[in-house]
Amino acid sequence: MRTAFSTCRLAACVVALGLPASTHAATPSAPETASASPTSAPTPTPVDQAFSRWLAQFKQDALGEGIGQATLDAALPNDLQPIARVIELDQRQPEFVDTFWNYLDRRVDEARVKLGGDKLQEHKKLFRQVQVKYGIPASILVAFWGLETHFGRSTGNFPTPAALATLAYDSRRSAFFRGELLHALTILEQGHLPAADMKGSWAGAMGQMQFMPSTFLNHAVDADGDGRKDIWHSLPDAFHSAAHYLRKAGWHPGEIWGRQVILPNGFNSELARYDLKKPVNYWAGLGIRQASGKPLPSTSSKQAMSGALLLPQGRDGPAFLVYRNFDVIMEWNRSINYALSIGHLADRLNGQPELQLGRDADNRRMTRDQFMEIQQLLAHLNFDPGEIDGMPGSKTRLAIRAYQKAVGLPVDGHASAGLLEYLHKARVNGASDL
Repeated sequence: MRTAFSTCRLAACVVALGLPASTHAATPSAPETASASPTSAPTPTPVDQAFSRWLAQFKQDALGEGIGQATLDAALPNDLQPIARVIELDQRQPEFVDTFWNYLDRRVDEARVKLGGDKLQEHKKLFRQVQVKYGIPASILVAFWGLETHFGRSTGNFPTPAALATLAYDSRRSAFFRGELLHALTILEQGHLPAADMKGSWAGAMGQMQFMPSTFLNHAVDADGDGRKDIWHSLPDAFHSAAHYLRKAGWHPGEIWGRQVILPNGFNSELARYDLKKPVNYWAGLGIRQASGKPLPSTSSKQAMSGALLLPQGRDGPAFLVYRNFDVIMEWNRSINYALSIGHLADRLNGQPELQLGRDADNRRMTRDQFMEIQQLLAHLNFDPGEIDGMPGSKTRLAIRAYQKAVGLPVDGHASAGLLEYLHKARVNGASDL
């Protein structure tokens, strides 16, 4: 799961489609490796006296917040120092930004589908109990489990209190991580596990489903009745907790997350926006059909579901109609590519085929420098892309849409290698005055 601050898992996830970070999901939106890094135990940096002073003051503050001295001594010993690897991972920026197809194909491959199917069968009784209580399908839970930690294989090896202290000491997002550190200490104070066993990602995400400490305190469940909420080792606790989160986030039992669709020739791709939600009958009236070619399911006005049309790789790529359960997946992680991958993996676990439509789209990966060049060229043409940062966020997508409309290109807001080539040609041909 991911939370609310702007970096990349924020760079790798949110960058792809320029969406704001979630306000209360579980893992910080930082690089894609944040949730389940297999990195070996980190090595502390040399003694940082300023950090030592900060830590001493923090521990005094924590005592005032009700954290006991024994918990503080166990979780944050006086000789603790910042973890260099945590800082390195937090500051790392990816060289490339994935296309949707590259992102999906690495996460929803045949090996993961097969292992996920095995896990469904292995724990089918437990998943049935969870679905009866919360209404969350087993395939959805297994999809999250598979993408977050590869079914529990990679839950992270960083000591959570030390990792959070390292990030809380850093000035960029100090308030957020300071709060998460206090929440982590509260979990220890409540006796859910020993401090030495509290390990997770470099960004503080923990357990089978990668909950941040704040999400743990709000949503973790003691499903096995042992008096502890153990999302690290107890699968009943982990799955009930994840289902509890999803149901509280607004999951509607019995409804699908979305589906791949076919657009009619000449379709106005300006309508493909996540913030534009219309009844399914509206989309059907525009000629959109299911991937099989069948009409979209018709519903009465009282039962009509609303959906948004997504083109994650531009108008030549795949098209998806996504419904309100997709919005719930987005609460977990504010990346459209991630949410589509969850939905597709769940579909594959239910026996549906691979996605095929839209495979002919330009699938060339682009570097951050190339994205910055698109932003610079748009700015030169007086289309405001926002900050020139190599991250195609919402302002950049709006600028692309405006430029495409001005020069007569299909309007989809998609930053691609083809768009960069078009901008280069326009500059060479002197077409800078529109």
